[in-house]
Amino acid sequence: MSGEPILYSLYVYSPNKVAPAIFAVLFGISAAGHIWQCIHYNAWKMIGLHPMCAVFYTVGSALREYGAFNYLYSPTNLDVFIVSQVMIYICPPLLELANYHVLGRVLYYVPHCAPFPPHRIMSLFGALVAIVEALNGLGVAFTSNPSSSPSTQDLGSKLTKASLAFQLAVVAVCFLLCGLFYRNCTKSGIHNRNIKTPLLVLCLSMFLILVRCIYRLIEHLGNVKLTIDDFESMERLTPLLRYEWCFYVFEATTMLLNSAVWN
Repeated sequence: MSGEPILYSLYVYSPNKVAPAIFAVLFGISAAGHIWQCIHYNAWKMIGLHPMCAVFYTVGSALREYGAFNYLYSPTNLDVFIVSQVMIYICPPLLELANYHVLGRVLYYVPHCAPFPPHRIMSLFGALVAIVEALNGLGVAFTSNPSSSPSTQDLGSKLTKASLAFQLAVVAVCFLLCGLFYRNCTKSGIHNRNIKTPLLVLCLSMFLILVRCIYRLIEHLGNVKLTIDDFESMERLTPLLRYEWCFYVFEATTMLLNSAVWN
């Protein structure tokens, strides 16, 4: 994780060979826990996105483990790298949507304190997340391919930045709705643990997603145009892309904690 660029490396550096395996196992355990919860409590409609995202992170980490041993450019390695990146990038917006589903259900408990109609939560924010995912998917596909033209990579970076900025706005709205709902409940003398506990967990989850989004946005505000056959160009890349530990601290760990919080 030294950040020393390596020519023709899809990751810029030589990836750590232990960390991806550890995260694949941990995400797999979390996924198994979520699946058990969904089966045991028949809660697929309520929290079904959590096991799905945990499985995606497990697959993404497993593919990254493959990439740790096969990180130099080749058509096969490139395909694996892109799929791994997509698996990792698509999850946070889906986890935001899962949180909004929970928020909508909590608002149903005390509808007269809800700052927004509970039945419109999923329809509105589902549409917003669909836009985010469309921008996200295209952006990651364009920026993850080092064989793309500079203009295509630049377009991908802009799409990714737009997606991340949109995600930050959605997170901010979630915090606002939670705060207004809690204030209204307090004013009405409602202090039910069945309301407070989900709100607390929800805010913690959104905070973790917020940290991840800020990390990714700062990363893409820097230089992310990857030219794998130009060493000097690789050295000019943003440090957040060149140093692998940034990914494991601000992406993998935060999203693992988010998954564990809902376990």
